Amino acid sequence: MRLLLDTHVAMWALTEPRRIAPKIFEAIGDPENKVTVSAVAVWEVAIKHRLARPDSPPFSGHETISYFERVGFASLEVTAAHVAMVERLPPLHADPLDRLMLAQAIIEVMLFVTYDRNLSRYDVPLLTWS
Repeated sequence: MRLLLDTHVAMWALTEPRRIAPKIFEAIGDPENKVTVSAVAVWEVAIKHRLARPDSPPFSGHETISYFERVGFASLEVTAAHVAMVERLPPLHADPLDRLMLAQAIIEVMLFVTYDRNLSRYDVPLLTWS
């Protein structure tokens, strides 16, 4: 399987793996699966880290890149086709970063791994807790 991890799932894999459902944790750890994170996830970490709130990620966007590489996550850059695909998605979810990652998963034919159950309203392949 080709998996694209949502930002929360990717961060939890690094910092709080106990928050990840066992079936999803197994899929991420399966060497037969290609696990990928989007440049959008790094962008989201960088934004939230800079806010320095109590719930902000514990490391910067630059550090996140290194951590993702160390655990073997592949990186997915954003293309014009990914961005254009967002306009084809119905307005079921307001978070533009999630919508962009979802568009990437559609175009790249990947299973989007997310904790956000609201994204299950889209008719696309998801791996989620429910």
